[in-house]
Parts: sequence; structure tokens; C-alpha cells
Amino acid sequence: MFWPTFTQLQLPLDHLRPYGGCLYCFAGDQVEVRGYIELRTTFTDEAGSRTEKIKYLFVNAPSAYNILLGRPTLNRIGVVPSTRHMKVKLPSMEGVVITIKSD
Repeated sequence: MFWPTFTQLQLPLDHLRPYGGCLYCFAGDQVEVRGYIELRTTFTDEAGSRTEKIKYLFVNAPSAYNILLGRPTLNRIGVVPSTRHMKVKLPSMEGVVITIKSD
């Protein structure tokens, strides 16, 4: 998650935990990681919803995005992405397939 998103969510700074690893951007430059936080995140559409606890790293880097979800998280929650259709599908806790379209 990018730092401007953290500030817009108005999360308390004391909830941020230290992160000792390094993160590199696509150009190979090291990016400053300000910490991480675990947040309950809900994915929803008309058919159903699913809430998962997800660990977000907060980085101080410019981006056109608010959040990037990594492959480990996507695999853990069973997401099937389609970049061609700009959608992801994942099962709800009840087994209903949720379709989320990118804006």
C-alpha cells in the first residue's frame, strides 16, 4: 500500500509495525518501507462477500495505484485474475464466486 493511501485511511501511526526487509521497485531502486499493518479487507459484489485479514506493507514511493496485492495473498485467498477482462474472481466463504471488476 502506498503512503498517501495510509494517510487517507486515517490509520493510527501506532498500529504500524516495523518491517526489517527490503523492497525494490521495478526499476531496481530500493523503496522505503515505513512498516506494515494487518487489516481486515472485504471483497464484495452483488453475489456475496468475503473478509480476510491481509498484511499490507506501506511504502514511500510514487504510484498511480493505491494498493498492490501480491501473489502470496492472491494465492492464499484463491483469486483467479483476468487482466484481459480487468476482473478477479474468488470464492466467498459460502462457496459463491465473487467477481470484482477494476475501475
